[in-house]
Amino acid sequence: MYAMPRTTASKTRTCLATAVAAATLVAGSASAADFAPALKFAMQRDLGIQAHQIDQYLKTEQVARTQEASARRAFGAGYAGSWIERKSDGSFRYVVATSRGSANIAGAETRKVRFSLAELETAKNRLDDLHRVSAKRATQMRGVNAWHVDPMTNSVVVSVAPGGTENAIDFVAASGIDAATVRFEKAAGTPQPLANVVGGFEYSINNSGLCSVGFSVTRSGTRGFATAGHCGSVGATARISNQIVGTFQASRFPSNDRAWVSVGSGHNLYGLVYNYSTGSYVGVKGSSEAAIGAALCRSGRTTGWKCGSITAKNVTVNYSVGPVYGLTQTNVCTGRGDSGGSWITGTGQAQGLTSGGNLPAGSNDNCSLSSSQRQTYFERINPVLSAYGLSLVLG
Repeated sequence: MYAMPRTTASKTRTCLATAVAAATLVAGSASAADFAPALKFAMQRDLGIQAHQIDQYLKTEQVARTQEASARRAFGAGYAGSWIERKSDGSFRYVVATSRGSANIAGAETRKVRFSLAELETAKNRLDDLHRVSAKRATQMRGVNAWHVDPMTNSVVVSVAPGGTENAIDFVAASGIDAATVRFEKAAGTPQPLANVVGGFEYSINNSGLCSVGFSVTRSGTRGFATAGHCGSVGATARISNQIVGTFQASRFPSNDRAWVSVGSGHNLYGLVYNYSTGSYVGVKGSSEAAIGAALCRSGRTTGWKCGSITAKNVTVNYSVGPVYGLTQTNVCTGRGDSGGSWITGTGQAQGLTSGGNLPAGSNDNCSLSSSQRQTYFERINPVLSAYGLSLVLG
């Protein structure tokens, strides 16, 4: 478990006794210059990116953000997705896939594939539809963790826990989708929401369960923060340092995993995310969505500040209480109690709120797994803002 250092906790409580802490609250301000050294350290530690490769990565990330729309227009119905890819020499490139047609996309490598993104998404949606229609499928789906479109392999990936292979095969067969579109992937453990662990920056729900604050938000003059829906239901109270700071105004779980908590006028909100590794803060600059393969970091009260990359989007996760749709998958380490915490890129772009991850049996986190085995999920922040009419507080 990663707990906040006592000296830091004491200083924070002394200086901000009435502040909403965690990923959103701190006295002072953060700048891009303040963040850069911490980001470089985290990328080197968690992603194995060398110092001389970081600038090239950031340029590639910029190409991915600016050229995706151009690639979609250029290839039309043949567009098959895009991602950031690391080459064998450690450098990065932006890749665009197409099932038909040709075009030159500035700064991108183009690859021909069999299926378009629309074809793969249609297949994935049929799996979603099949899972929705039958209440009996809960038992028939045991061991089938999640499914998503993977443009990098041009397939619909079905993640299967140990012992779940037969159920996964039956599930795909019953959907009637083209077997050529499907790739089964072995997973370590099963996906679980990550609430109910004590320690670090945190908030408690009705003075019992524990989660992590996501991002400071406002709604028509009302102040608050966004977090995970499974952390609390509408009307539940949120406490920080044993002080009631607000109430859950909206919450949805399963189907989605989103909520927002109003915060009273006696508390301060900041557009910042706490970096446990350095004791510093990262400013929130916006919410432009990063590409598959992009690097990002997350902050949570249990495992602290961890970084990695996006491995899939629009993932359906089969939690024991029901499916959650549209999550983003990463290879970042996380643990119980990190739920609701912030995900942010190196350029300060808010990405989402921790939902859950595949935890090995008997474990409170998936940090012991290799990055290739980790499957950690977050709810995208932009749909949360849109659904509840919220605006990010920027730092």
